[in-house]
Amino acid sequence: MSAAQVLLASASPRRSELLRQVGIAHEVRPVDIDESVRTGEAPSAYVLRLAEAKAAALWQQLGPGERRLVLAADTTVALEGEIFGKPGSLAEVRAMLGRLSGRTHEVHTAVAVLHAGGSGARVSSSSVSMRELSPAEIDWYWSTGEPADKAGGYAVQGRAAAFICHIAGSYSGIMGLPLYETWELLAPVLGLTAGGRQA
Repeated sequence: MSAAQVLLASASPRRSELLRQVGIAHEVRPVDIDESVRTGEAPSAYVLRLAEAKAAALWQQLGPGERRLVLAADTTVALEGEIFGKPGSLAEVRAMLGRLSGRTHEVHTAVAVLHAGGSGARVSSSSVSMRELSPAEIDWYWSTGEPADKAGGYAVQGRAAAFICHIAGSYSGIMGLPLYETWELLAPVLGLTAGGRQA
């Protein structure tokens, strides 16, 4: 498979790393869309809508001769149905992690593909249990710079791994790209076998 076959509509280094992990060559083409939550929107519906919107936005940017398979994803953290975005300040991360501390929350990631032959999408939902965090730990974590661009204010694959006591679901989905669902969407279109090679 050549690098030109898959366009990743995301600037996330984690999603790119996960694709490389399973041998999917790709080109990064991030897009900007409105990520506002609609009134009464469920977390799983929210990420599905955004993933599909990102894929559509990139598709529309491509000229007829540039159109290849577009892959997009979106992740959110939710507690009791409330969607947690990305913290922009110490006060925000204190509020977010203070509420997640000692509780179990959900992480929803949607992945969408769009290509000349059609489209498809999947949602992966996982549960994450976080131990009790002290205010000092939350302040220290913010000082590392890691929470600033992460949904829910933490990175499961980073320093926050020390905060997580139990996971039920997809680890790669919590990171931002559920590889099982991604492979299900890509394999029939690209003719993939294990390792990312064409059959």
